[in-house]
Amino acid sequence: MIDLYYWTTPNGHKVTMYLEETGAQYRIIPVNIGKGEQFEPDFLKIAPNNRIPAMVDHAPEGGGDPISVFESGAMLLYLADKDKAFIPQDPRGRAEVLQWLFWQMGGLGPMAGQNHHFSQYAPEKIPYAVDRYVNETNRLYGVMNKRLADRAFLAGDYSIADMAAYPWVVPHERQGQNLDDFPHLKRWFEEIRARPGTVRAYEKAKEVNPDQAPMSEEAKKIMFGQTASVVKG
Repeated sequence: MIDLYYWTTPNGHKVTMYLEETGAQYRIIPVNIGKGEQFEPDFLKIAPNNRIPAMVDHAPEGGGDPISVFESGAMLLYLADKDKAFIPQDPRGRAEVLQWLFWQMGGLGPMAGQNHHFSQYAPEKIPYAVDRYVNETNRLYGVMNKRLADRAFLAGDYSIADMAAYPWVVPHERQGQNLDDFPHLKRWFEEIRARPGTVRAYEKAKEVNPDQAPMSEEAKKIMFGQTASVVKG
């Protein structure tokens, strides 16, 4: 059994996509980041960075005490290695998946996240910042589109690399992107969207956070006003 500390964000969706694909037994523990629940001391013990998702595996490989893991990419890799699923076992195939997993963690996620912040949430719309991150998101979409021109998925077969990237493409319209400009990426996106595991994962999101209301001003203060003081608990 896995305890998944989760909220309905792109990084949260990555892990539910994996767990639904594998049919794993897991329990969602909602962490409402708009209310500041990620700063609770008990959560800090599991997730030192005060971010969702995080998880506790109560049945780790080889037995022993439960293992806690934070950071969505590390969680996907941990689960894939444990299950020997959605990551090749040969060195070349594994390297392909790891490159694209780390590409998402270091590029697509952070750049699209800044895109969201400056275009959607910042109290002052700074044209330079908006253009910087909309353009970089566009470049990264172009990288994916070129990669997918001659293969079905980012690293060959469907893998944790695709699960990591897909949720960050879901809000493409909010990111100022048109998927019609990226036909190979659009084909990939639609194929993953139709997978039963993806459908179930996003249905879980609706159960956890049915309102999906726009972020309130109070939530913005909680989300975007953090300093080192939040990790002293």
